[in-house]
Amino acid sequence: MSKFTRPDAFVSQVAKIHRSDRWSAYRRLQELDISCWCPQDGTLWVEIDHCIHAILIRSTIQQFVSTRSESIEWLERCWSTELDVISHQSLVVNR
Repeated sequence: MSKFTRPDAFVSQVAKIHRSDRWSAYRRLQELDISCWCPQDGTLWVEIDHCIHAILIRSTIQQFVSTRSESIEWLERCWSTELDVISHQSLVVNR
């Protein structure tokens, strides 16, 4: 199973993803240049060597494990957070 590219990286198994979605997630993570592998036992392993990798992995896996309503709620929170940040920045600039 050892496919480490960096000895100081964190390696974790993705446990909550359905076996039929693992290859799609694997391919997407490969597109994002995140080291990952699927051994013959059907598990998905990822190597996290930057905090941005953790964010990208979470985002990728969420696409496969979230319900439609959970995804909609997440997007709505992201949009409202972005608006709050923009509003706050304009208040700070206008002072």
